[in-house]
Amino acid sequence: MDVLAELNPAQREAVETIEGPVLILAGPGSGKTRVIAHRVAYLIKVCGISPYRIMAVTFTNKAAREMEERLHRLIGGAVGDLTIGTFHAICARILRRDGRAIGVDPRFVIYDEEDQLSLLKRTIQEVGLDPKQYAPRAIASAITAAKSRTVTPQEYIQSTSSYFEEVAGRVYERYQQLLTESNALDFDDLLMKTVQLFRNSPETLAKYQSRYLHILVDEFQDTNLVQYELIKHLGGSKHNICVVGDPDQSIYSWRFADLRNILSFEKDFPEAKVVLLEQNYRSTKLILETASHVISANQLRKPKRLWTDNEPGELTNVVETYTEQEEAQFVVSEVERLVGEGKAKLGDCAVMYRTNAQSRALEEAFIRYGTPYKLVAGTRFYERREVKDIIAYLRVIQNPHDSVSLLRIINIPGRGIGQRSLSQLSSWAKSLGISQYEALQLIAEQKDNEEPQPPFSPRLVKALAGFLGLMQEFIARSQELNLVDLFDLIIKRTGYEEYILGGKDGEERWDNVLELRTVAAEYRHLKPPEGLTAFLEGVTLVSDVDGLDETVDAATLVTLHQAKGLEFPVVFIVGVEDGILPHFKSFADPEQMEEERRLCYVGITRAKQRVYLVYAFRRSLMGSSMVSRPSPFLDDIPHHLIASRELWQGEESRVMPSLYSRNKTPATGVASSGLKTGDHVHHAQFGDGVVVSRRPVKDDIEVVVAFTSGVGVRKLLLSFANLEKIK
Repeated sequence: MDVLAELNPAQREAVETIEGPVLILAGPGSGKTRVIAHRVAYLIKVCGISPYRIMAVTFTNKAAREMEERLHRLIGGAVGDLTIGTFHAICARILRRDGRAIGVDPRFVIYDEEDQLSLLKRTIQEVGLDPKQYAPRAIASAITAAKSRTVTPQEYIQSTSSYFEEVAGRVYERYQQLLTESNALDFDDLLMKTVQLFRNSPETLAKYQSRYLHILVDEFQDTNLVQYELIKHLGGSKHNICVVGDPDQSIYSWRFADLRNILSFEKDFPEAKVVLLEQNYRSTKLILETASHVISANQLRKPKRLWTDNEPGELTNVVETYTEQEEAQFVVSEVERLVGEGKAKLGDCAVMYRTNAQSRALEEAFIRYGTPYKLVAGTRFYERREVKDIIAYLRVIQNPHDSVSLLRIINIPGRGIGQRSLSQLSSWAKSLGISQYEALQLIAEQKDNEEPQPPFSPRLVKALAGFLGLMQEFIARSQELNLVDLFDLIIKRTGYEEYILGGKDGEERWDNVLELRTVAAEYRHLKPPEGLTAFLEGVTLVSDVDGLDETVDAATLVTLHQAKGLEFPVVFIVGVEDGILPHFKSFADPEQMEEERRLCYVGITRAKQRVYLVYAFRRSLMGSSMVSRPSPFLDDIPHHLIASRELWQGEESRVMPSLYSRNKTPATGVASSGLKTGDHVHHAQFGDGVVVSRRPVKDDIEVVVAFTSGVGVRKLLLSFANLEKIK
């Protein structure tokens, strides 16, 4: 019973309710990972359930590792018999074991986003279209949307209602054919093919339903339709499904996550027990109160009352700067102040933003002031060119028909095989209905009097045959060498070290190759070729947050979407402006506006001790400059929760006293006479204008005035501006 000792009453209820469906609504910082781990331990140690018969699904590899670490402390070595992992990782294992029932070769490779886009570009060209006119990313999004609903290419084509969908359908159909020819699956296929396996092979489904008596799913609010169907299939008639989530933290609709899954769970499972985890262990009372006011305006939610025994803490800091450069300067200076006064370490501080483009000004400021920082999802390690090259060699060794990887490495290092030759090779292979690797075999075995003759010069035939011979050597040796020895053989026989060191940034790029070798060393204990398969699956399914090094003492720069699941003592949310947070693309859709509010809520609840909400008066972003208005989400925070609405005195604001003043004299004159939006006013310097908006700022009133004299929109403090109301 020690597995229950550390749990509060609600957590204990969630752990002990083991029969039938259970919906655990877990607020941020409420200990949901602890609950899942202790529930698994309770099933094993108290209820006598074999760990072999329990599945726990997470959304990131990082979360899976944390779950395994917690469980190892609770149940020891038994954790090795559990099924723990992401949806994609678990589905990959199922398909390698049983996918043959629907024609999936267990030696398949998994295409990541870059591989997918590369193949889509080629597919668009093959169907006679221009990738510049039909962007591969847009087509990829349409295909992902279809696969998230288990819609096949044929079904998609039959249901098209626009020209773009008709084009996407043609590309989708050919794209799937090319994936099959390459014996490859993309991320979406891992889920969709597993559902198809369960639909079309009752024997396989019965085997897994019989094995798994209990299924636990974390972050259930982020599941899409195909993931939900997977869970319902596995749950079978027993319905021993425990899902944990929070509708208020559903922020991935652009990945086709469906909020209805968690909101409708009780309709799908009327016998479901609902448990609320409302006690927060992360944040101060005032941070929780601030976050609760922000999220309470949403309609698509299940109400909760978050509370904590933590200290009240500090009020929320709302800070206005003049531009995004000053915004970044403020963040760096405040981080330095907190560190200098011993109130925080660099690693305690996180800067969060709505769009990746906002990181530019922040990075420049951190670099200029020499303040260490780490950027989540900069150039990911596994997306670096040299890393992708070595992984491509390993992929072709595992699966020679992987056309994307083969075309990547066939001339790396250079073998005199140019792009024109590669196009000829692809076209010739297509005309014969074979893969590029089979075409290489045909070229190498071709006799002078045989048909069809390959359309290549003797020099090119020699180069292609040489590459084929090298790969055949690697494929043969992969059956006897461990992964590290195979890695070293590739480097030696291809001359890749000399190739890398002879190019730009050679030493740094070679260091990345050695770092990849370190990763490969983690699989050297597996006998060949199991180590190769496990390694390739592991590096393909890694995510941005999985690579976040939490031991480095540096400030973290991260998007609000990527920050989910993380926590920091100090959180800065920048760009809290109308049009950025909420994003302007959400204005016309009430449901999207609610998701933007949830995104703000997620950011605030990452904080343990301090929150800064920062916005700029004028912002240049993605090629345009504009005057910004503060986010409407700020209006939902009561004044008694805000420390101040600071007008930060940065470099630009100091030279514009007419716009920014820390004059604490109470507003008089026009301010008290009721100047309102729409009034016409005159300013001694800027001339005539119209009041666009007004709001209280500490002991003053701030107005935004659109002037007609060519100076544009200006933000003024009434106690300083001496505006004259005119008719």
